[in-house]
Amino acid sequence: MLNTYGLTDAETQALHEDYLHLHRNPELSMQEHNTAAFVESKLSELGIEHFRCGGTGVVGILRNGEGPVVAFRADSDGLPIAEDTKVDYASTATGFLADGTEVPVMHGCGHDTHVASALGAARVLVRSTDVWAGTVVFIFQPGEETSAGAAAMLADGLWDRAPRPTVVLGQHVFPFATGTIHITPESAMAMANSLEVTLYGKQAHGSQPQDSIDPIVLGASIITRLQTITSRELHPLDSAVVTCGSFHAGLKENIIPDTAVFTLNIRTLTEPVREKVLEAVTRIINAEADASGAPRPKIEQLYTFPRLYNDPEHTGNVVGALREEFGEEQVRLVPPLMGSEDFGSLGDAIGVPYVFWMFGGADPQDPAPAGNHSPFFLPEYRRALDSGVRAALAGIRHYLGA
Repeated sequence: MLNTYGLTDAETQALHEDYLHLHRNPELSMQEHNTAAFVESKLSELGIEHFRCGGTGVVGILRNGEGPVVAFRADSDGLPIAEDTKVDYASTATGFLADGTEVPVMHGCGHDTHVASALGAARVLVRSTDVWAGTVVFIFQPGEETSAGAAAMLADGLWDRAPRPTVVLGQHVFPFATGTIHITPESAMAMANSLEVTLYGKQAHGSQPQDSIDPIVLGASIITRLQTITSRELHPLDSAVVTCGSFHAGLKENIIPDTAVFTLNIRTLTEPVREKVLEAVTRIINAEADASGAPRPKIEQLYTFPRLYNDPEHTGNVVGALREEFGEEQVRLVPPLMGSEDFGSLGDAIGVPYVFWMFGGADPQDPAPAGNHSPFFLPEYRRALDSGVRAALAGIRHYLGA
């Protein structure tokens, strides 16, 4: 028996088993060794040629005669979160951060859903070569959460070793109702810059503040003032987010420390706005330090995410294909997300257009599903995988004549 998108009952069971295995066994960014081996084993079973790329990335190449080349990307890394979903297939895995700290790991952003859906789509394409022609390049990308994975694959010669596509497609599960698709033409997701700022002061006893330069007070002034960038320096129609996500200083309540460290995350949709915000961040940090009589702070960039710009023409093509598959009302054009993705660099690196969309993973009856990066995040995997495979195939088949 076949369902609407072509998987047999046995293949659907395999799809679910793939997901459950991946969900139970997440790995941190750029450490996806077992995940990569699992993907390779599945591609070998399907007879799809493949190679490692970027350390823990895997590229599968499915050739079926003359025709267009379409690339489809699925990211594979997990997050340092302790899963609290209480399901019997919950992750109990652990991993190690760069500093050696052992942490719990879960697929808190649904990348297990992405990999399983891509493998499901590959199964259908392998078995239906009589109705399409061309080449599909499956990119199983590591390290999306740190923006390291796409860059690593590109540096490892991705487009020198795989056929260059005419379009790159990708998708992401999100906590809206299963069976629905959200897509944004043009600027679809934000660029991001993450910074670590070290403030230098002068240590003193808490009872003798006159002998100190207090980096905690300095940091509080900086963080408060940074919020005026979006409220007072940018045009109201220019989107940006400036977030302080961590602040660390001192060891005891009666000692004013000599340093403080905080981290910033900055989201913008256009390069001119990004440049303006980063300039303002630097100016405010240094000016507040000068006002406190403190040494010049150290500002280090941790990582960046590139733009994600959905090509308007190709987005229209994909929207049409998705609406044919899911129905007119189920595929919705939505405003940009201020979240970030490194997906766009795969196409930008070779000047190829790309399209990225979101598919629903939440039970439609759930009034308040947990969001991505939550310890409670849990797609309703049967219907989410159904959507993921159908959406992937709709996009790919549009270009391959199926």
